[in-house]
Amino acid sequence: MDCVVTSPPYYNVRDYGHKGQLGQELTIHGWVADLRDVMREVGRVLTPTGSLWLNLGDSFSRHPKYGAPVKGLLLAPERLLMALDGDGWIVRGKVIWAKTNPMPSSVTDRLSLTHEVVYFLVRQKSYFFDLDAIRELHRSKWAIRERTTPESSGWAGPLAASRSGLRKARPAGTPGHRLGKNPGDVWQIATRGYKGAHFATFPPELVRRPILAGCPAVVCTACGAGQKQGAGTLPCDCHAPARRGLVLDPFFGTGTTGEMARELGRDYLGIELNPEYVRMAQDRLGIQPEALPQAMEPPTAPEAQAA
Repeated sequence: MDCVVTSPPYYNVRDYGHKGQLGQELTIHGWVADLRDVMREVGRVLTPTGSLWLNLGDSFSRHPKYGAPVKGLLLAPERLLMALDGDGWIVRGKVIWAKTNPMPSSVTDRLSLTHEVVYFLVRQKSYFFDLDAIRELHRSKWAIRERTTPESSGWAGPLAASRSGLRKARPAGTPGHRLGKNPGDVWQIATRGYKGAHFATFPPELVRRPILAGCPAVVCTACGAGQKQGAGTLPCDCHAPARRGLVLDPFFGTGTTGEMARELGRDYLGIELNPEYVRMAQDRLGIQPEALPQAMEPPTAPEAQAA
């Protein structure tokens, strides 16, 4: 897989109607352990230059048995992120999904929850990332004068960011990069429903940006080099056949990731446990059920013994 974009079940928020489902563990620690196992398998099938975009939400504890004091945030995203960091994932960013139409709340002793997070993780220091594909239009006007950037005055620590800005990428008289500005890590996106679903689904825009930035349009079948959006040729000299970039969503739901991948010219693979969601995804993507391989039923006890 070249890129993974997914939103796992949040802890004890929804019942997906399946025995052994994720999200219904006895404690938040069990939820972290189970998703950690899933992400190990995700890392196993992800290309070395691939990325994982992980949408997570949080909730409040109603009893200490869940792993946090009563009324305390469970800190589910943070707990899982620390576990993945311990497993060797490199956390490259944390996107704040600021919901422009958050669910109304009657709570009076805290602030309403109006955002979720999307973590951007990779497996190595060098990876595929196409910033140009998701740049946004500049809001400031073009300036005639050339801007100067003050140098560090010695107060900055060893991890302080560079203050050189876009000095090299910015032509004289322009507000920034000719293709637009970096969109930043706060995305204002409305929640979206889907016909037939009784819950809010993955907003398409929350999936579009990760796919454009993290999944190559075309991939060399020999060396795995990825082509960026709009590039004329692959960045290699293999002269081997090419394939389309492949996006995985191991918690496919109603198929938003697949729909967006197809719209952007990528291939996709979705895994979903709930038969009702599978039917909705098939309808959404125009897939005939008979075109899909049928899952094998476990053998009965007598057959198992005979085998």
